[in-house]
Amino acid sequence: MTFRSGFACLVGRPNAGKSTLTNAMVGRKVAITSDRPQTTRRVLRGIVNRPDGQLIMVDTPGLHRPRTLLGERLNDQVRETWSTVDVVGLCIPADQAVGPGDRFIATELAEMRNRPVVAVVTKTDTVSRETVAERLMQVTELGQETGVDWVEVVPVSAREGANVDLLVDRLIAHLPEGPVLFPEGHDEATTDEIAIAELIREAALEGVQDELPHSIAVVVEEIEPREDRPADRPLTDVRASLFVERDSQKAIVIGKAGSRLKEVGTKARKEIQELLGTPVFLDIRVKVAKDWQKDPKQLRRLGF
Repeated sequence: MTFRSGFACLVGRPNAGKSTLTNAMVGRKVAITSDRPQTTRRVLRGIVNRPDGQLIMVDTPGLHRPRTLLGERLNDQVRETWSTVDVVGLCIPADQAVGPGDRFIATELAEMRNRPVVAVVTKTDTVSRETVAERLMQVTELGQETGVDWVEVVPVSAREGANVDLLVDRLIAHLPEGPVLFPEGHDEATTDEIAIAELIREAALEGVQDELPHSIAVVVEEIEPREDRPADRPLTDVRASLFVERDSQKAIVIGKAGSRLKEVGTKARKEIQELLGTPVFLDIRVKVAKDWQKDPKQLRRLGF
């Protein structure tokens, strides 16, 4: 049996279902999800191990028309990732007609002649079979219009698991022959600091006002085992700073008498404990970094 290994990324306009599909393919949560566009900011990696190959999935931000310096840097991140992976999947949601955003991304992908591109029609569980068929026709036409020669066209439902294994098989088929890149037992290739920061940000995104999602950033300051704990009762201290751009936003995140921040901490702590495999004491401090999305110095400080 020929063994193949390499990197793949799912791209597409914001909210096309990339992160949900990445999680479904890896079989565990490696990327945060939200119904708000541009949720993903970090380039996160999850690993899919098969007898015939190892697929390293790279979850990227959605390519979009940037309005801030942060937006420009996220777009640069996407394009840099495209240039380093072995195969690209363009996600087009079945519940929306092919639009200018899809054409824009497909046109850019058409310039990468040396990389196979798979068309992935996502969210097929949300529409009728007739609509899925219509979307598949539109995807074929999109390839003809933009000059992208799809090596595969795969309709999937990440939430129902429909065709997810098939997509993994087809992506692996387009990887180069090669050895195992990550040792057995690894199913993610993201640092704990980045993963925990994203879990806290995901919890903070729930139920916030429209202006807030893009203004929230999280930096993990410390992950340390509590020294005075017995071996059979471990506890890990996690300290993080949650940044917003204005004092009014800070008040929203904290909530009346700290009620909302407590909810964020409770939700995030559960996910972090699953990630680390140990009980966690989570300390989140909310801070203001004025207009950080537009400030190069603050963007560097926050890891962008």
